[in-house]
Amino acid sequence: MLLLECPYCGVKAEETELTAGGEAHLKRFGPGSTPEEFEGYMFARTNPKGVHFERWRHTYGCGKWFLAARHTNTLEVFGTYPAQTTEPPAHVRDAISAKHPGWSWRNFK
Repeated sequence: MLLLECPYCGVKAEETELTAGGEAHLKRFGPGSTPEEFEGYMFARTNPKGVHFERWRHTYGCGKWFLAARHTNTLEVFGTYPAQTTEPPAHVRDAISAKHPGWSWRNFK
């Protein structure tokens, strides 16, 4: 079972107490964008085998959205952080790099 810690209230919650919200750190496209940009935003998602960044909501807790970095194959969680963060904080990037040498946020984006 996936266990994530809410960065707001500090509760370690099982995935049954949370709601998955899809991929994190997407560039949003809306009015004024090209049809191709909007289509990519609406429908194109990665489905990696490896490190992935996701949105989660602490549904049966504080109710807030947060972001999590985890490995999709092993379910290893590298860290969680507030949803308003534009990129993973240093401690999360360091945790990923320690387990996966050569991994870089720049290559991920």
